[in-house]
Amino acid sequence: MSFDTPVVMAIINCTPDSFYSGSRCRTDEDILRKAETALQQGATILDIGGYSTRPDAGEIPEEEEWNRVEHALRLLTKAFPQAVLSIDTFRAGIAKRSVMEYGAHIVNDISAGCLDEQMFPTIARLHVPYIMMHMRGTPKTMQQQTLYTDLMAEMIDCFQAKIDRLHTLGVSDIIIDPGFGFAKTLEQNYMLLRKMPQLQILDCPVLAGLSRKSMIYKLLGCTPQDALNGTTAANMLALQNGAAILRVHDVLPAVEAIRIYRQYIQ
Repeated sequence: MSFDTPVVMAIINCTPDSFYSGSRCRTDEDILRKAETALQQGATILDIGGYSTRPDAGEIPEEEEWNRVEHALRLLTKAFPQAVLSIDTFRAGIAKRSVMEYGAHIVNDISAGCLDEQMFPTIARLHVPYIMMHMRGTPKTMQQQTLYTDLMAEMIDCFQAKIDRLHTLGVSDIIIDPGFGFAKTLEQNYMLLRKMPQLQILDCPVLAGLSRKSMIYKLLGCTPQDALNGTTAANMLALQNGAAILRVHDVLPAVEAIRIYRQYIQ
């Protein structure tokens, strides 16, 4: 996959308690309709998740997470065999089963290996691209861990150490996600958005996950349901600052933002 042109990753949300209720897929029809629409509108990757990572989200057993994503994987691999599927999990066991049993192509880990010490060795054995996100703590505790001396320097150091370890294990296809909204205040999120070009020193594609997040709806005094316009504005800033992947709930506005951005820079 080339990132010469930015691409869109569509969220396929199989949790009952995501922060944005409009994204929740409750039935087989919901999953298939969401995926079909995303692909028709220009999504390059479908990202399937079964563990809510909203602030203060509680933990669920691994088997419950697997039951949620396994059902979606079975449906999507049958209905859309050519689709590029990403599994959104921090658990090595879920990653392994998704790749080995259903051919998932990418592993998207919000913890960058911190919540499961087997994740890095598992990725090395699976030989799939790995997305690692910056976060402190867990979804339940992350918003109590927002004190940094220098956020960008600490983030880059953290990523570089993990990239070096992954390279030692033989993993070369690495994507980094700065983790907007994860262990960061509203002000830190906008500073991070502004300073995204500094991440280029890591020589990895950058994923921006801004879609309908609190940094948008709290600033604008609205709800996640009303934060699409703000999301598009933030996505354009992310594109200007080096994002290679936009992870979104709403595919068409993101695809159109990329088209406008590409025309603008020509």
